[in-house]
Amino acid sequence: MALLVGLGNPGRRYARTRHNAAWRLVERLRARWAAQPVEPRQADAPYRAWRAEREGRSVVLLTPLTFMNRSGEALAAWGSEHGLERAELLVVVDDVYLPLGELRLRARGSSGGHRGLESLETTLGDREYARLRIGVGAAESSAALREHVLEEFDPKDEEVVEQAIERAADAVECWLARGLLAAMNEFNRSTRKEEPKP
Repeated sequence: MALLVGLGNPGRRYARTRHNAAWRLVERLRARWAAQPVEPRQADAPYRAWRAEREGRSVVLLTPLTFMNRSGEALAAWGSEHGLERAELLVVVDDVYLPLGELRLRARGSSGGHRGLESLETTLGDREYARLRIGVGAAESSAALREHVLEEFDPKDEEVVEQAIERAADAVECWLARGLLAAMNEFNRSTRKEEPKP
């Protein structure tokens, strides 16, 4: 069973912020696949999950209900109830070090200072899990970073964000159908137009 985990913060206050770009992707896939809710075994489970059949197998979409820096607790709770196959796991996360709208798939890597990924590393015990990063644009300074990720996108950027979410949904479907390497080859390309040469 494939498991896609979209990191973000719960609550209406955070729904459209940069930090919740991955939740927007989960919403897009839920609608695209007509995914059905998975009832947790415990009423106070720290996640929400939906299941769909894609490419001949079950796929679960999961969003932690913990805040970002405790995302690992949600993954641990899911794993204790349903098991966890590392090869079938894809984590989706926002990335302030990628230009707005760009995607990067990786088989492993560092957290890059992202608190959600740090929490997952603590839970899993290593960095050996696939991740899809969605570029949300850089902050003006490192001091402004915390506020930056908790702000909504500028209205002028929404079209780029929507295109990125759609491409990210396509990337997930490629991952399911053809594997991570194929998805990396197809989607790890810059979407920025090259400047014409003088």
